[in-house]
Amino acid sequence: MEQPVYVGREAIAEARAGRGFTGRAGGLWCAGSLAGLGRPCVALVGTRAASPLGRRLAAGFARELGAAGCTILSGLALGIDAAAHTGALEAGAPTIGVLGSGHLRFYPARNRALAGRMIEAGGAVLSPFDPENEARPGQFLARNGIVAALADAVVVVEAPARSGALNTAGWAAGRIPVLAVPGDVDRPQVQGCLALIRDGATLARGPQDVLEALGLGTLPMEAPAGTQARDPVAASLLAALDSGAARLDDLALAIGGNAATALSALAMLELEGVVERCGMDAFARVR
Repeated sequence: MEQPVYVGREAIAEARAGRGFTGRAGGLWCAGSLAGLGRPCVALVGTRAASPLGRRLAAGFARELGAAGCTILSGLALGIDAAAHTGALEAGAPTIGVLGSGHLRFYPARNRALAGRMIEAGGAVLSPFDPENEARPGQFLARNGIVAALADAVVVVEAPARSGALNTAGWAAGRIPVLAVPGDVDRPQVQGCLALIRDGATLARGPQDVLEALGLGTLPMEAPAGTQARDPVAASLLAALDSGAARLDDLALAIGGNAATALSALAMLELEGVVERCGMDAFARVR
C-alpha cells in the first residue's frame, strides 16, 4: 500500500463536490485518490460474521450501484464490508474504505490485499488515525462516524441486534437516507435490519430503492435475455452449466480453480435470474 498523506477537512469537502463533510475529525489520512467522493456515495455496511446470502447481497448491491455511477463506501472489515468493496471493484466503480486503525497498523490484515486493489482501481483507504496507530475497540465507533459523514446514503445489508453497522446508521440518521435490507424474521443475522425498518428506516429490496432514496432515478434497462454481453468468467461458468447442474468446486475448476471468483460471478448470474441454486453448493442454469 502506498504511503498515506494527511488531507485537510477543506480538501475533503471540496472532493465531495459541494456536499460537505460533517465528520468531527479535522482531516483524514489518505492512501489513494479522493476523486470517488465526487460521485454519489453509498455506504454498504453490515456484520463481519456475514452469511453467504449476506455477502452475495452486499456484492450485488455494490455492483449495480457502482454501475449506476455511485462510489461504494465501507469499513474494510471482514464479511459485508469486504463483499461490498469487492462488488464495486467487479463493476469497475471506485470504492473507499475507512480504517479503525492507522494505515501502517492495518486491521484486519486479511484485507490488506483488497485495500491495495481498491487503491490501484482509483479508490482510497482512509483513516482518522495516525498511520502508526494500533486498532483499538473504541476507534471503530469513530470509524463508523467517518463512513456516515462521507456517505449520501447508508444501507445496512445484514446486521444482528448488536452490530457496529447499527452505529453507522445512528451516525447517519436524520441527515441522510438510511436503508435496511430485510430478511427472514428467524435469522439472527438480520435482527438489526428488521429493527431499523421497524423504527423508520427505508426498506431496501434492491439497488433501485437506494437510487430512488438518493433521487437518482432508475437503473439502466436490462437487455433482453440472451443478448447481454458476458465477461469471460461468467461465460465460462454458463458453458460449464450447459450440460446440467454442477457443484461449486467443479465450477471453480472450470475457471482455473478460484472458488471465490466463481461464487461471486454465480451470485451475479443468480441475481439476473440466469442461474439458480439447487442444494447447498450446487448451481444450475434456469431453463
